[in-house]
Order: sequence, then structure tokens, then C-alpha cells
Amino acid sequence: MLIDKPQRGYWCECWTEDLTEGAGPTLRGSFDAYSAPQASRWVAVALRTISPALDPDASDQAWEWLYDGRIETRRALLRAEPCTVTVTHATTRITWTIRPVLFLPLAHRQGVELPACAYDFSPTQPMPR
Repeated sequence: MLIDKPQRGYWCECWTEDLTEGAGPTLRGSFDAYSAPQASRWVAVALRTISPALDPDASDQAWEWLYDGRIETRRALLRAEPCTVTVTHATTRITWTIRPVLFLPLAHRQGVELPACAYDFSPTQPMPR
């Protein structure tokens, strides 16, 4: 999406945390949404996708949010409030966060020299973990 002025939107993230290890959460994915429905839909699609693999308690948590919590999440987002959706499957906590943000336009790069580090990346190299 090309924008030429700051635009309101939502920054969405998915985190997992192994509750037995004591290590911090790990970022699994992120998404930039430009409307409250788009942001809540991102979480809803993820929950619907993983719900068959969840244990019964986690599946109940997921479907409770899908049926009841999703409406309140969308209302909170429209009030520009951050939201969190969490399910716990066995020893793994999965958390989706949605925060209102202001997306800033990026400078047009055509005809501008990229920084030297941009040439270090090769699309054939595996991404670091």
C-alpha cells in the first residue's frame, strides 16, 4: 500500500511462550492492518486455523473469543485501545496483540542509493532464525 501521509492503523503480533522453560515470549508473526475489522479478522483466521489442533480447554478459549470476545475487541480497537487475545495449549501460551499505530510514509527509493547493507542480502540465502 502506498501512502503519502501518516495513516492510522493497527500493528498486530503473535507471540508464543513455553511456560515450562522460563524463557521469554517469541515473536511468531506480525501484520499491519488498516482497519479494526481487518485486525480482528487476522486473529480470527489464526484461531480458526489452529483450533482443531488445540487441547479442549484451549479450543474452548479460542471459540469463546470468536463468538463473544471478538465483538468487544473490535469495539475497543475502534476506541483506539490496545487488545490482547490469549489461549493456553498444554504448556504453550499463544498471545495475539493489536495496538493502534500511526503508519508513517516511506521515502520513495527510486533513484536513491541504498545503504551498503542492502546489498548483503541474497534472496537465495535462508533467513536467520
